[in-house]
Amino acid sequence: MAGVVVVFDFDKTILDCDSDNWVVDELGISELFTQFLPTLPWNSLMDRMMMELHSRGKTIEDIAECLKRATLNPRIISAIKSAHASGCDLRILSDANAFFIDTILKHHGLIECFKEINTNPSFIDEEGWLRILPYHDFSSHSHGCSSCPPNMCKGLVMERIRASLPAEGKKKIIYLGDGTADFCAGLKLEEGDFLMPRKNYPIWEIICTNRSLIKAKVHEWKDGEDLETILLDLINPFFIEEKYNVRSSNDRMVLAVECKFLTSSITAHEASSNSTPQFPSSCKEF
Repeated sequence: MAGVVVVFDFDKTILDCDSDNWVVDELGISELFTQFLPTLPWNSLMDRMMMELHSRGKTIEDIAECLKRATLNPRIISAIKSAHASGCDLRILSDANAFFIDTILKHHGLIECFKEINTNPSFIDEEGWLRILPYHDFSSHSHGCSSCPPNMCKGLVMERIRASLPAEGKKKIIYLGDGTADFCAGLKLEEGDFLMPRKNYPIWEIICTNRSLIKAKVHEWKDGEDLETILLDLINPFFIEEKYNVRSSNDRMVLAVECKFLTSSITAHEASSNSTPQFPSSCKEF
């Protein structure tokens, strides 16, 4: 199933809430966050909030434990594991950050399911302060997309993902998301791809008024049960087709070996009896 690439947004798609808001609210800095919100881009603001948590004595372990309490629907966990078990190439494209995503996925046993995580980089500095950096360095160069925040254009990342796929064979992409930037990613999908927007979220509202701009087939979902059912329904035909193709290929290989064995046996018999060999009809057809 390497021909099927499933790209997930993270916040409000895999995770039922927004991981940034979750940490800010749970660790008691929502008032300061609201105060700074008009003055800083979101990504820069989260870096500033991590500094605030550090100054208040919150450790990286405190942040990790907070993230582990965030809600993740068991049906979404099941969907991810099933898609991975089917052989799909799973990736994440998110405006969260590497530490938040890695911590949550590891906690739920999902980190190994994903081939690639595209998100804002993060690291822990020598003082133990979690630093959050932008995916695109917008201080030196703008990505030029008005639909996405300055630190990440999901459309540009989707173009890079498609360009990174092997040239042989047609790759089908399934994209799942909820936000405005996810619509930008959806614009990069082609005919034969699938877009799974979360219903009654910003991406759904934009699609409803701009449907003609989307080339992919649209399958909306509203909750974890919906996501699992629709995603696996989209994947299953490819899985069945690939199993059939592999089985057919294996059958042809077995038949070729059998024919080779029969031919060798008949040739040996001919050498001893000088009779005319009679090949089985299946070998002639092969």
